[in-house]
Amino acid sequence: MATQTAPLRTREPVPGGRAARSAKNAAARAPGERSLAAAPSTWFVWAGTAAFFIFLIGILVSVVVDSFGKGWFSTWLPASFTTGWYTQAWDTFGMAQIIGVTLSVALLVIVISVLIGVPAAYLLARRTFPFKKAISLLFLLPVMMPPITYGIPLATVMYNFGLGRTLTAVILVNLVPSVPFVIMTMTPFIEQINPTIENAARMSGASLGRVFTRILFPLLIPGVLAASILVLVRTVGMFELTFLVSGPQSDTLVVAMYRAMTAAGGGTERPLISSMAVVYTATMMIILVIALRFVSPTQLVARVKDSRDD
Repeated sequence: MATQTAPLRTREPVPGGRAARSAKNAAARAPGERSLAAAPSTWFVWAGTAAFFIFLIGILVSVVVDSFGKGWFSTWLPASFTTGWYTQAWDTFGMAQIIGVTLSVALLVIVISVLIGVPAAYLLARRTFPFKKAISLLFLLPVMMPPITYGIPLATVMYNFGLGRTLTAVILVNLVPSVPFVIMTMTPFIEQINPTIENAARMSGASLGRVFTRILFPLLIPGVLAASILVLVRTVGMFELTFLVSGPQSDTLVVAMYRAMTAAGGGTERPLISSMAVVYTATMMIILVIALRFVSPTQLVARVKDSRDD
């Protein structure tokens, strides 16, 4: 006996139900307009992000106000404002000499790190040799380990060779994490460049040096700039290694701030320290703004891939 099956019926939205309300809200919105309704987790993430930035901006504003204020203890704002703290800090701590040392150390560390790190990264990317993975792991150690763990032995070696408290020692100890950092940054860039470009140049009679300087290095400029920016930020902000081997004539800005805070048992006036902190932050911001005018870190990988596809 044949059985009859009833035809399937689609559920129609109940008037006043969720589907009807969603359709009504969608119709009421203008084209391109998004609904303010979101999941609770989304609002939680946005609230946490907003709280973080409010907290960060509050700290920065309080330091800036403190660097200009006079008699700021229990009130919302200082009783008066002055630029004298900056003048006093500039004369007392020799800020011109400290900034000059900081920029000199950062520039020399960048140049030496690139000169050593880029050829080493090329060998790791293009050559196969025994213990290659072990050597790559050794390069990772100074980047991953806390600087203080190898900073004390490094400082001991520097003082044993009579280099302690000198500019040479500051540059050498900062090279220890910077060179591996350049190698680890540049190796993926070199691996993404098609090796047939180099092979074609070698078949045309170009030497390895000319291939590297005339063909490969122009393709690696985005990676070199990115590595240089990261080394710059790391060197200027490096405290542990620099503090262990620097002296009065070789202190960078971050170390000079620490010495000013601990001088005379911490008796240095707070606005002086705040003014030094503002100078340090402004210096870093200026360096980054100038550096980022030449390279966009968010587009580096895309550029290298485009060059390989060609």
